[in-house]
Order: sequence, then C-alpha cells, then structure tokens
Amino acid sequence: MTLGQHPELADWNRSALIPGICSVTLRQRNIGEVVDVVSEAGLAGIEWGTDVHIRDAASADEARDATAASGLEVLSLGSYYRVGSFGDFAAPADLAVRLGAPRIRVWAGEHGSAQAGPDAWDAVVQDARRIAELASERSLEIAFEYHGGTLTDSADTTLQLLERVDRVNVRTYWQPAVGLSDQAALESLRRVLPYVSGVHCFSWWPEQERLPLSGRKQLWQSVADILREAGRPLDMMLEFVAEDLPANVSSDAGFLNHIALGED
Repeated sequence: MTLGQHPELADWNRSALIPGICSVTLRQRNIGEVVDVVSEAGLAGIEWGTDVHIRDAASADEARDATAASGLEVLSLGSYYRVGSFGDFAAPADLAVRLGAPRIRVWAGEHGSAQAGPDAWDAVVQDARRIAELASERSLEIAFEYHGGTLTDSADTTLQLLERVDRVNVRTYWQPAVGLSDQAALESLRRVLPYVSGVHCFSWWPEQERLPLSGRKQLWQSVADILREAGRPLDMMLEFVAEDLPANVSSDAGFLNHIALGED
C-alpha cells in the first residue's frame, strides 16, 4: 500500500514523515517524466533541483503545475548556491516562490570545516544572515546541505554554524556521511535533530557503492524512529538510487513508504 492509499495520510498529514524524492535522482528525465515516476512510485513530493530541471521561470511553472496535477507536493528547491559567495540570491528565492517551494537548499561554503579558516567561516555566517533575510521576505526557509566539503560536514560544525547564524528560518538537512557506521550516523542525527527540516535518503556502503535503500534497513528504520521523536513535519527524500533507474526508484520508494508510516 502506498502513502496516498493510507486513509490516515490521505490529506497529506504534515505532522507525519513525508516520503519524497530529489529530482536529481532522475537527472536524465524531463519534468513530466520525473512526475510520472514519482507518482507511480507512491511518493508524496519532490525536491526540484536547479541543476537540470528548474532553470528559469518557465521550468518552475511547468514543475509546479505538473506536481500539483499529480497530487504531489513541492517539498523544496534544491539550489547549488554557495553561502559565503555573496552572490545573487534573489533569483533562486524568486524561483522558489514561483515553484511553490517552502524551502531552499543551500551549501555551506566551498571548503570542508577542517580546511576553512576564520575568514571563510565569517563569510558563510554573514552571507547566511543576508540570504535568510531575503528568504524571510518571501516566507521561505533555508536549509543547509549536510555534506562533506562544506562547513556542515559534521554534527559539531553544523551546530556551530547554525548557532552563529542564529536565524529562525535557517535550518539543516541531514544524511549519513559516507563510510560512517550506523551508530555514528544515528548519533549525528540525534545531535542536529532540533534543526533538521529534511533528510536525504540513500544507502551507500561501505563507501560510495550504491545499494538499495533497504540494504541498510536497520539504519533507515532507526532514522525514521528518531525523526518521529521530533514531533513535527519532516521530509524524507530519496536520492541516488542504484544505477539511476526508475525501477529502483519504485522499489526504494516502497521501503521508504513503509518506514515513513512506521510499518515493519
């Protein structure tokens, strides 16, 4: 049974964990094809990326309308804006509004925390505050990608950055760091949980070898349990399925739907 077939979630209950997908997972497919795959997989929503799919007003309109027509939800705009660059953030912010996205994903600088000096940290903090204001004017949230090669490459540095930025609409995503054990990954999630707005879901193990999402079943069941403890709406978004195949989106979505609903 898919998410939409569960009576308790028929109205997209936003107090629940919402299973979705990042459009980057289907980078080779056009907007209509992405929507068809996601709808057939029984997922609830899409994070639309600016890498391929959302490039201008016309593509934002197309994605917004196609998503809504299929009964899906726009979860966020996955941008590649590097905080600390002091670049044009009004453009992605306006695209997010046009798309109907409540949130914009951004990246915390150009370097990992171990390589970033005080000036780099200060630039990211200052720019984050600047774009937070631009986002707030449009009723948008900002979420940092939780990723290597940026300042949010660990729980410690993510908390440090968020505490320094200190803006109510600046939060973070989470994902298991490559090569991290289940126990260590779950501990990192627990530490940043108060700031988490969404999770990118994939099973890479032991390094970047792509497994089915259920290939790390215990990890992802535990992630869902921890997220439910937060007691607020959170998005769980598939990313990087094995071989980038739509068939693997469908199988991973089945597992994600089960854990989002708290099923065994």
